Amino acid sequence: MIAFIIILFVVLAFLLYLFIKMNIAASKAPKLQEGKNYYSEEEINKYAQDLGKMIRCKTVSVKDSYEDSEFKKLRETVEELFPLFHKRAEKLTFSEDCWIYKIEGKNKNHNIMLMSHHDVVDVSGEWEHDGFSGEIADGKIWGRGTVDTKTPLFAEFSALEELLEEGFEFPCNVYIGSSHNEELGGNGIPEANKYFKENQITFDVILDEGGALIEPPIAGIKAEKCAMIAVHEKGRYYLNCKATAANAHASLTAAGGATVVERMSAFIDEVTKKDLFIRRLNPQVRAMFSHLAPYCSFPMKLLFTNLEVFGGLLKKVMPKINAQAGGLIGTTCSFNKIEGSSEDKVCSARAFLRPVDEKDFEKDLQKFIEVAKKYAIEVEVDESSEYHAPADMSKPQFDYLKKCVNEIFPQYPVSPFILPAGTDARTLTDVCPCVLRFAPIRLSAQQLASVHAENENIDLDAVANCVKFYKHFVKNYKV
Repeated sequence: MIAFIIILFVVLAFLLYLFIKMNIAASKAPKLQEGKNYYSEEEINKYAQDLGKMIRCKTVSVKDSYEDSEFKKLRETVEELFPLFHKRAEKLTFSEDCWIYKIEGKNKNHNIMLMSHHDVVDVSGEWEHDGFSGEIADGKIWGRGTVDTKTPLFAEFSALEELLEEGFEFPCNVYIGSSHNEELGGNGIPEANKYFKENQITFDVILDEGGALIEPPIAGIKAEKCAMIAVHEKGRYYLNCKATAANAHASLTAAGGATVVERMSAFIDEVTKKDLFIRRLNPQVRAMFSHLAPYCSFPMKLLFTNLEVFGGLLKKVMPKINAQAGGLIGTTCSFNKIEGSSEDKVCSARAFLRPVDEKDFEKDLQKFIEVAKKYAIEVEVDESSEYHAPADMSKPQFDYLKKCVNEIFPQYPVSPFILPAGTDARTLTDVCPCVLRFAPIRLSAQQLASVHAENENIDLDAVANCVKFYKHFVKNYKV
Protein backbone atom coordinates (compact mmCIF):
# COMPACT_ATOMS: atom_id res chain seq x y z
CA MET A 1 0.00 0.00 0.00
CA ILE A 2 2.81 2.40 0.88
CA ALA A 3 4.54 1.67 -2.44
CA PHE A 4 1.29 2.43 -4.32
CA ILE A 5 0.90 5.74 -2.47
CA ILE A 6 4.50 6.68 -3.29
CA ILE A 7 4.02 5.84 -6.95
CA LEU A 8 0.77 7.80 -7.05
CA PHE A 9 2.45 10.77 -5.39
CA VAL A 10 5.32 10.69 -7.92
CA VAL A 11 2.89 10.51 -10.85
CA LEU A 12 0.79 13.39 -9.52
CA ALA A 13 3.92 15.47 -8.81
CA PHE A 14 5.16 14.81 -12.33
CA LEU A 15 1.82 15.82 -13.86
CA LEU A 16 1.79 18.94 -11.70
CA TYR A 17 5.28 19.81 -13.00
CA LEU A 18 4.10 19.45 -16.60
CA PHE A 19 1.07 21.70 -16.00
CA ILE A 20 3.11 24.32 -14.15
CA LYS A 21 5.65 24.40 -16.98
CA MET A 22 2.80 24.78 -19.49
CA ASN A 23 1.27 27.69 -17.57
CA ILE A 24 4.62 29.45 -17.10
CA ALA A 25 5.26 29.25 -20.86
CA ALA A 26 1.80 30.63 -21.56
CA SER A 27 2.29 33.52 -19.13
CA LYS A 28 5.58 34.55 -20.79
CA ALA A 29 4.25 34.51 -24.36
CA PRO A 30 3.08 37.81 -25.90
CA LYS A 31 -0.65 38.26 -25.37
CA LEU A 32 -2.66 38.52 -28.55
CA GLN A 33 -4.46 41.83 -29.02
CA GLU A 34 -6.82 43.46 -31.48
CA GLY A 35 -5.39 44.17 -34.91
CA LYS A 36 -4.61 47.78 -35.79
CA ASN A 37 -5.70 49.98 -38.68
CA TYR A 38 -2.81 52.09 -39.95
CA TYR A 39 -4.13 53.73 -43.12
CA SER A 40 -7.18 55.43 -44.52
CA GLU A 41 -9.12 53.90 -47.39
CA GLU A 42 -7.68 56.54 -49.70
CA GLU A 43 -4.10 55.66 -48.72
CA ILE A 44 -4.78 51.95 -49.10
CA ASN A 45 -6.17 52.45 -52.60
CA LYS A 46 -3.20 54.63 -53.57
CA TYR A 47 -0.76 51.88 -52.58
CA ALA A 48 -2.76 49.34 -54.59
CA GLN A 49 -2.88 51.56 -57.67
CA ASP A 50 0.88 52.05 -57.58
CA LEU A 51 1.50 48.35 -57.05
CA GLY A 52 -0.73 47.68 -60.06
CA LYS A 53 1.78 49.51 -62.26
CA MET A 54 4.43 46.99 -61.26
CA ILE A 55 2.09 44.03 -61.73
CA ARG A 56 1.39 45.12 -65.31
CA CYS A 57 5.06 44.61 -66.17
CA LYS A 58 5.17 41.04 -67.48
CA THR A 59 8.56 40.13 -66.05
CA VAL A 60 8.34 36.41 -66.77
CA SER A 61 11.65 34.60 -66.40
CA VAL A 62 12.31 31.96 -69.06
CA LYS A 63 14.90 29.22 -68.81
CA ASP A 64 17.98 29.70 -71.01
CA SER A 65 16.58 32.97 -72.35
CA TYR A 66 16.34 36.63 -71.36
CA GLU A 67 14.31 39.31 -73.11
CA ASP A 68 14.66 42.75 -71.53
CA SER A 69 11.62 44.74 -72.69
CA GLU A 70 9.27 44.00 -69.76
CA PHE A 71 12.12 44.10 -67.26
CA LYS A 72 13.14 47.50 -68.64
CA LYS A 73 9.52 48.60 -68.27
CA LEU A 74 9.61 47.58 -64.60
CA ARG A 75 12.88 49.43 -64.01
CA GLU A 76 11.35 52.58 -65.46
CA THR A 77 8.21 52.07 -63.35
CA VAL A 78 10.04 51.79 -60.03
CA GLU A 79 12.21 54.79 -60.89
CA GLU A 80 9.02 56.77 -61.54
CA LEU A 81 7.27 55.54 -58.38
CA PHE A 82 10.24 56.04 -56.04
CA PRO A 83 12.21 59.03 -57.33
CA LEU A 84 13.87 60.09 -54.07
CA PHE A 85 15.05 56.58 -53.34
CA HIS A 86 16.61 56.29 -56.78
CA LYS A 87 18.24 59.67 -56.37
CA ARG A 88 19.83 58.68 -53.06
CA ALA A 89 20.62 55.00 -53.53
CA GLU A 90 23.68 53.49 -55.14
CA LYS A 91 22.70 50.73 -57.56
CA LEU A 92 24.63 47.73 -58.82
CA THR A 93 23.34 45.23 -61.39
CA PHE A 94 24.39 41.59 -61.59
CA SER A 95 23.74 39.12 -64.36
CA GLU A 96 21.15 40.62 -66.74
CA ASP A 97 18.91 42.41 -64.23
CA CYS A 98 19.56 41.56 -60.58
CA TRP A 99 19.30 44.78 -58.55
CA ILE A 100 21.33 45.59 -55.45
CA TYR A 101 20.55 49.02 -54.02
CA LYS A 102 22.38 50.59 -51.10
CA ILE A 103 21.57 53.63 -48.98
CA GLU A 104 24.33 54.64 -46.60
CA GLY A 105 23.50 55.02 -42.93
CA LYS A 106 25.13 56.56 -39.88
CA ASN A 107 27.06 53.42 -39.00
CA LYS A 108 28.73 52.35 -42.21
CA ASN A 109 30.15 49.18 -40.65
CA HIS A 110 26.77 47.49 -40.36
CA ASN A 111 24.41 46.38 -43.12
CA ILE A 112 20.88 45.03 -43.35
CA MET A 113 19.11 43.91 -46.52
CA LEU A 114 15.47 43.62 -47.55
CA MET A 115 14.89 41.22 -50.43
CA SER A 116 12.23 40.17 -52.93
CA HIS A 117 12.48 39.01 -56.52
CA HIS A 118 10.84 40.81 -59.43
CA ASP A 119 10.55 37.94 -61.89
CA VAL A 120 7.35 35.88 -62.03
CA VAL A 121 6.12 32.67 -63.58
CA ASP A 122 3.83 32.94 -66.58
CA VAL A 123 0.05 33.00 -66.39
CA SER A 124 -1.87 29.84 -67.25
CA GLY A 125 -5.32 28.44 -66.58
CA GLU A 126 -8.54 30.41 -66.17
CA TRP A 127 -8.42 33.64 -64.18
CA GLU A 128 -11.29 35.74 -62.84
CA HIS A 129 -9.25 38.84 -63.76
CA ASP A 130 -6.47 39.14 -66.30
CA GLY A 131 -3.23 37.79 -64.84
CA PHE A 132 -1.22 40.92 -65.61
CA SER A 133 -3.96 43.53 -65.19
CA GLY A 134 -3.23 44.66 -61.63
CA GLU A 135 -7.00 45.06 -61.44
CA ILE A 136 -8.59 46.18 -58.18
CA ALA A 137 -11.82 44.31 -57.43
CA ASP A 138 -13.59 42.84 -54.40
CA GLY A 139 -11.18 44.50 -51.97
CA LYS A 140 -8.17 42.84 -53.62
CA ILE A 141 -5.58 43.52 -56.26
CA TRP A 142 -5.23 40.73 -58.83
CA GLY A 143 -2.33 39.58 -60.92
CA ARG A 144 0.84 37.57 -61.12
CA GLY A 145 3.33 38.76 -58.52
CA THR A 146 0.82 40.11 -56.00
CA VAL A 147 1.97 37.36 -53.63
CA ASP A 148 5.18 36.11 -55.25
CA THR A 149 6.76 38.69 -54.72
CA LYS A 150 6.12 42.15 -56.14
CA THR A 151 3.99 43.21 -53.18
CA PRO A 152 6.88 42.85 -50.69
CA LEU A 153 9.24 44.51 -53.19
CA PHE A 154 6.83 47.40 -53.66
CA ALA A 155 6.48 47.72 -49.89
CA GLU A 156 10.26 47.76 -49.36
CA PHE A 157 10.70 50.56 -51.90
CA SER A 158 7.70 52.45 -50.46
CA ALA A 159 8.98 52.19 -46.89
CA LEU A 160 12.41 53.57 -47.73
CA GLU A 161 10.98 56.26 -50.02
CA GLU A 162 8.72 57.49 -47.23
CA LEU A 163 11.51 57.44 -44.65
CA LEU A 164 13.66 59.52 -46.99
CA GLU A 165 10.79 61.97 -47.48
CA GLU A 166 10.57 62.31 -43.70
CA GLY A 167 14.28 63.13 -43.52
CA PHE A 168 15.01 59.98 -41.55
CA GLU A 169 18.68 59.16 -41.07
CA PHE A 170 19.22 55.42 -41.47
CA PRO A 171 20.99 53.76 -38.52
CA CYS A 172 23.21 51.67 -40.81
CA ASN A 173 23.59 50.82 -44.48
CA VAL A 174 20.27 49.55 -45.84
CA TYR A 175 20.17 47.40 -48.98
CA ILE A 176 17.36 46.24 -51.24
CA GLY A 177 18.10 43.13 -53.27
CA SER A 178 15.88 41.84 -56.08
CA SER A 179 16.69 39.23 -58.69
CA HIS A 180 15.28 38.69 -62.16
CA ASN A 181 15.60 34.90 -62.21
CA GLU A 182 14.72 33.57 -58.76
CA GLU A 183 11.94 31.44 -60.23
CA LEU A 184 14.58 29.60 -62.27
CA GLY A 185 17.03 29.19 -59.40
CA GLY A 186 19.12 31.63 -61.41
CA ASN A 187 22.47 33.34 -61.04
CA GLY A 188 21.34 36.86 -60.03
CA ILE A 189 21.74 36.78 -56.25
CA PRO A 190 24.61 34.24 -56.38
CA GLU A 191 26.53 36.72 -58.56
CA ALA A 192 25.77 39.47 -56.04
CA ASN A 193 26.97 37.16 -53.28
CA LYS A 194 30.33 36.81 -55.01
CA TYR A 195 30.60 40.60 -54.98
CA PHE A 196 29.75 40.74 -51.27
CA LYS A 197 32.41 38.17 -50.42
CA GLU A 198 35.05 39.78 -52.62
CA ASN A 199 34.42 43.13 -50.93
CA GLN A 200 34.03 41.65 -47.43
CA ILE A 201 30.45 42.93 -47.09
CA THR A 202 28.47 41.13 -44.42
CA PHE A 203 24.96 41.67 -43.11
CA ASP A 204 23.50 41.73 -39.61
CA VAL A 205 20.20 40.45 -40.95
CA ILE A 206 18.59 39.70 -44.30
CA LEU A 207 14.82 39.51 -44.83
CA ASP A 208 13.53 37.62 -47.86
CA GLU A 209 10.34 35.83 -48.84
CA GLY A 210 9.43 32.40 -47.50
CA GLY A 211 7.24 32.95 -44.46
CA ALA A 212 4.15 35.14 -44.21
CA LEU A 213 0.98 35.74 -42.19
CA ILE A 214 -0.81 32.50 -42.96
CA GLU A 215 -3.40 30.18 -41.53
CA PRO A 216 -2.14 28.25 -38.47
CA PRO A 217 0.06 25.28 -39.37
CA ILE A 218 -1.31 23.27 -36.44
CA ALA A 219 -4.96 22.59 -35.63
CA GLY A 220 -6.31 24.12 -32.44
CA ILE A 221 -4.35 27.39 -32.47
CA LYS A 222 -6.52 30.20 -31.17
CA ALA A 223 -5.70 32.76 -33.84
CA GLU A 224 -6.84 33.52 -37.38
CA LYS A 225 -3.26 33.63 -38.72
CA CYS A 226 0.27 32.93 -37.57
CA ALA A 227 3.35 34.94 -38.51
CA MET A 228 5.65 32.18 -39.73
CA ILE A 229 9.34 33.08 -40.04
CA ALA A 230 11.43 30.58 -42.00
CA VAL A 231 14.81 30.21 -40.32
CA HIS A 232 16.11 27.36 -42.46
CA GLU A 233 15.71 25.74 -45.87
CA LYS A 234 16.20 22.03 -46.40
CA GLY A 235 19.24 21.09 -48.44
CA ARG A 236 19.15 19.66 -51.94
CA TYR A 237 21.28 16.65 -52.83
CA TYR A 238 21.08 14.84 -56.15
CA LEU A 239 22.54 11.34 -56.19
CA ASN A 240 23.22 9.64 -59.51
CA CYS A 241 22.87 5.88 -59.08
CA LYS A 242 24.03 3.35 -61.69
CA ALA A 243 23.79 -0.41 -62.02
CA THR A 244 25.79 -2.15 -64.74
CA ALA A 245 26.24 -5.76 -65.75
CA ALA A 246 29.97 -5.36 -65.23
CA ASN A 247 29.68 -4.78 -61.49
CA ALA A 248 27.25 -7.65 -60.85
CA HIS A 249 28.10 -10.85 -58.99
CA ALA A 250 26.35 -14.14 -58.31
CA SER A 251 24.99 -13.29 -54.86
CA LEU A 252 22.86 -10.48 -56.34
CA THR A 253 20.24 -12.95 -57.54
CA ALA A 254 19.28 -13.63 -53.95
CA ALA A 255 19.61 -9.97 -52.94
CA GLY A 256 17.34 -8.48 -55.54
CA GLY A 257 17.60 -9.99 -58.97
CA ALA A 258 20.26 -10.68 -61.55
CA THR A 259 19.44 -8.02 -64.15
CA VAL A 260 20.36 -4.34 -63.82
CA VAL A 261 16.68 -3.35 -63.83
CA GLU A 262 15.80 -5.85 -61.11
CA ARG A 263 18.71 -4.69 -58.96
CA MET A 264 17.84 -1.03 -59.35
CA SER A 265 14.17 -1.73 -58.62
CA ALA A 266 15.02 -3.71 -55.49
CA PHE A 267 17.41 -0.97 -54.35
CA ILE A 268 14.80 1.78 -54.80
CA ASP A 269 12.21 -0.34 -53.02
CA GLU A 270 14.46 -0.83 -50.00
CA VAL A 271 15.55 2.81 -49.77
CA THR A 272 12.00 4.17 -49.99
CA LYS A 273 10.37 1.62 -47.68
CA LYS A 274 13.08 1.19 -45.04
CA ASP A 275 13.53 3.97 -42.50
CA LEU A 276 17.22 4.54 -43.23
CA PHE A 277 17.74 8.07 -42.03
CA ILE A 278 18.19 9.80 -38.69
CA ARG A 279 15.01 11.26 -37.23
CA ARG A 280 15.15 13.98 -34.61
CA LEU A 281 13.37 17.15 -33.52
CA ASN A 282 15.93 19.66 -34.74
CA PRO A 283 16.28 23.03 -32.96
CA GLN A 284 14.15 24.82 -35.57
CA VAL A 285 11.27 22.34 -35.13
CA ARG A 286 11.52 22.50 -31.34
CA ALA A 287 11.43 26.29 -31.59
CA MET A 288 8.29 26.15 -33.75
CA PHE A 289 6.47 23.97 -31.22
CA SER A 290 7.58 26.05 -28.24
CA HIS A 291 6.58 29.34 -29.90
CA LEU A 292 3.14 28.06 -30.90
CA ALA A 293 2.41 26.08 -27.71
CA PRO A 294 0.98 28.99 -25.67
CA TYR A 295 -1.66 29.60 -28.35
CA CYS A 296 -2.72 25.97 -28.75
CA SER A 297 -5.71 24.34 -27.14
CA PHE A 298 -5.28 21.50 -24.65
CA PRO A 299 -3.77 18.84 -24.90
CA MET A 300 -1.47 20.13 -27.69
CA LYS A 301 -0.40 22.97 -25.44
CA LEU A 302 0.77 20.44 -22.84
CA LEU A 303 2.63 18.32 -25.40
CA PHE A 304 4.39 21.17 -27.16
CA THR A 305 5.45 22.84 -23.90
CA ASN A 306 7.04 19.64 -22.62
CA LEU A 307 9.03 18.38 -25.58
CA GLU A 308 11.67 16.82 -23.33
CA VAL A 309 8.94 14.37 -22.29
CA PHE A 310 6.79 14.08 -25.42
CA GLY A 311 9.39 14.76 -28.13
CA GLY A 312 9.88 11.06 -28.84
CA LEU A 313 6.15 10.60 -29.34
CA LEU A 314 5.95 13.59 -31.68
CA LYS A 315 8.89 12.30 -33.67
CA LYS A 316 7.00 9.08 -34.36
CA VAL A 317 3.65 10.74 -35.00
CA MET A 318 4.75 13.55 -37.35
CA PRO A 319 5.48 11.37 -40.41
CA LYS A 320 2.02 9.83 -40.02
CA ILE A 321 0.32 13.24 -40.00
CA ASN A 322 1.53 14.12 -43.51
CA ALA A 323 4.65 13.96 -45.65
CA GLN A 324 5.51 17.64 -45.12
CA ALA A 325 5.39 17.26 -41.34
CA GLY A 326 7.51 14.14 -41.57
CA GLY A 327 10.02 16.02 -43.70
CA LEU A 328 10.77 18.39 -40.81
CA ILE A 329 12.45 15.73 -38.67
CA GLY A 330 15.09 14.45 -41.05
CA THR A 331 16.25 13.66 -44.56
CA THR A 332 13.64 12.74 -47.13
CA CYS A 333 14.37 10.78 -50.31
CA SER A 334 12.54 10.45 -53.60
CA PHE A 335 13.58 9.04 -56.96
CA ASN A 336 12.57 11.31 -59.82
CA LYS A 337 14.23 9.59 -62.76
CA ILE A 338 15.04 6.04 -63.86
CA GLU A 339 16.18 4.83 -67.26
CA GLY A 340 17.96 1.93 -68.95
CA SER A 341 17.26 -1.70 -69.77
CA SER A 342 18.60 -5.18 -69.24
CA GLU A 343 19.42 -5.32 -72.95
CA ASP A 344 21.69 -2.29 -72.57
CA LYS A 345 23.14 -3.86 -69.41
CA VAL A 346 22.89 -0.52 -67.58
CA CYS A 347 20.19 1.10 -65.47
CA SER A 348 20.49 4.52 -63.85
CA ALA A 349 18.33 6.44 -61.40
CA ARG A 350 18.44 9.90 -59.87
CA ALA A 351 17.62 10.31 -56.19
CA PHE A 352 16.64 13.62 -54.64
CA LEU A 353 17.47 13.94 -50.94
CA ARG A 354 16.38 16.86 -48.74
CA PRO A 355 18.40 16.97 -45.50
CA VAL A 356 17.56 19.17 -42.52
CA ASP A 357 20.86 18.80 -40.67
CA GLU A 358 24.21 18.67 -42.44
CA LYS A 359 25.95 16.43 -39.88
CA ASP A 360 23.06 13.97 -39.82
CA PHE A 361 23.12 13.90 -43.60
CA GLU A 362 26.75 12.74 -43.66
CA LYS A 363 25.61 9.61 -41.80
CA ASP A 364 22.43 9.33 -43.89
CA LEU A 365 24.47 9.39 -47.07
CA GLN A 366 26.69 6.58 -45.82
CA LYS A 367 23.62 4.46 -45.06
CA PHE A 368 22.31 5.16 -48.57
CA ILE A 369 25.64 4.11 -50.08
CA GLU A 370 25.75 0.93 -47.95
CA VAL A 371 22.37 -0.16 -49.30
CA ALA A 372 23.55 0.65 -52.84
CA LYS A 373 26.62 -1.58 -52.37
CA LYS A 374 24.32 -4.45 -51.45
CA TYR A 375 22.96 -4.30 -55.02
CA ALA A 376 26.33 -3.39 -56.61
CA ILE A 377 25.06 0.09 -57.48
CA GLU A 378 27.46 2.99 -57.84
CA VAL A 379 26.48 6.32 -56.25
CA GLU A 380 27.80 9.75 -57.24
CA VAL A 381 26.83 13.04 -55.60
CA ASP A 382 25.87 15.58 -58.27
CA GLU A 383 27.90 18.81 -58.19
CA SER A 384 24.68 20.87 -58.21
CA SER A 385 23.87 19.64 -54.68
CA GLU A 386 23.75 22.27 -51.96
CA TYR A 387 23.25 22.80 -48.25
CA HIS A 388 23.09 26.14 -46.46
CA ALA A 389 23.31 26.84 -42.76
CA PRO A 390 20.19 27.74 -40.75
CA ALA A 391 19.76 31.18 -39.24
CA ASP A 392 21.30 31.68 -35.82
CA MET A 393 18.20 32.16 -33.65
CA SER A 394 20.36 33.35 -30.75
CA LYS A 395 21.17 36.55 -32.66
CA PRO A 396 19.37 39.69 -31.45
CA GLN A 397 18.09 40.31 -34.97
CA PHE A 398 15.81 37.27 -34.71
CA ASP A 399 14.25 38.59 -31.51
CA TYR A 400 14.02 42.03 -33.07
CA LEU A 401 12.06 40.68 -36.03
CA LYS A 402 9.65 38.89 -33.69
CA LYS A 403 9.25 42.10 -31.69
CA CYS A 404 8.41 44.07 -34.84
CA VAL A 405 5.81 41.49 -35.87
CA ASN A 406 4.24 41.61 -32.40
CA GLU A 407 4.05 45.40 -32.59
CA ILE A 408 2.59 45.68 -36.11
CA PHE A 409 0.48 42.52 -36.07
CA PRO A 410 -0.37 42.01 -32.37
CA GLN A 411 -3.27 39.69 -33.23
CA TYR A 412 -1.00 36.91 -34.57
CA PRO A 413 1.36 34.45 -32.85
CA VAL A 414 4.93 34.46 -34.19
CA SER A 415 6.89 31.29 -34.86
CA PRO A 416 9.99 30.04 -36.69
CA PHE A 417 9.75 27.12 -39.09
CA ILE A 418 11.70 25.18 -41.71
CA LEU A 419 10.91 26.12 -45.30
CA PRO A 420 10.55 23.18 -47.71
CA ALA A 421 10.73 25.47 -50.76
CA GLY A 422 13.66 27.57 -51.97
CA THR A 423 14.54 31.27 -51.91
CA ASP A 424 17.33 33.46 -53.22
CA ALA A 425 18.38 34.15 -49.64
CA ARG A 426 19.65 30.61 -49.07
CA THR A 427 22.80 31.48 -51.04
CA LEU A 428 23.62 34.36 -48.68
CA THR A 429 24.08 32.43 -45.44
CA ASP A 430 27.87 32.74 -45.71
CA VAL A 431 27.66 36.57 -45.60
CA CYS A 432 24.88 36.74 -43.00
CA PRO A 433 24.43 34.59 -39.88
CA CYS A 434 20.78 35.57 -39.58
CA VAL A 435 18.98 35.08 -42.90
CA LEU A 436 15.26 35.23 -42.12
CA ARG A 437 12.54 34.48 -44.63
CA PHE A 438 9.44 36.50 -43.82
CA ALA A 439 7.34 38.68 -46.09
CA PRO A 440 4.79 40.57 -43.95
CA ILE A 441 1.79 39.84 -46.17
CA ARG A 442 -1.49 38.41 -44.86
CA LEU A 443 -2.68 35.50 -46.98
CA SER A 444 -5.78 33.36 -47.02
CA ALA A 445 -5.51 29.70 -47.93
CA GLN A 446 -6.66 30.56 -51.47
CA GLN A 447 -4.11 33.35 -51.82
CA LEU A 448 -1.28 31.13 -50.63
CA ALA A 449 -2.36 28.40 -53.04
CA SER A 450 -2.48 30.92 -55.92
CA VAL A 451 1.32 31.12 -56.02
CA HIS A 452 2.29 29.67 -59.44
CA ALA A 453 -1.43 28.96 -59.98
CA GLU A 454 -4.61 30.76 -61.05
CA ASN A 455 -6.10 33.91 -59.54
CA GLU A 456 -3.12 35.22 -57.62
CA ASN A 457 -4.32 38.15 -55.49
CA ILE A 458 -3.82 39.98 -52.23
CA ASP A 459 -6.09 42.08 -50.01
CA LEU A 460 -5.64 45.84 -50.42
CA ASP A 461 -5.07 46.50 -46.72
CA ALA A 462 -2.46 43.72 -46.63
CA VAL A 463 -0.41 45.70 -49.15
CA ALA A 464 -0.53 48.82 -47.00
CA ASN A 465 0.30 46.92 -43.80
CA CYS A 466 3.30 45.41 -45.57
CA VAL A 467 4.62 48.95 -46.14
CA LYS A 468 3.98 49.76 -42.49
CA PHE A 469 5.96 46.75 -41.33
CA TYR A 470 9.08 47.43 -43.39
CA LYS A 471 9.01 51.07 -42.40
CA HIS A 472 8.77 50.11 -38.73
CA PHE A 473 11.53 47.49 -39.08
CA VAL A 474 14.05 49.92 -40.59
CA LYS A 475 13.07 52.94 -38.53
CA ASN A 476 13.50 51.18 -35.19
CA TYR A 477 16.54 49.05 -36.00
CA LYS A 478 19.40 49.52 -33.56
CA VAL A 479 23.01 48.73 -34.43
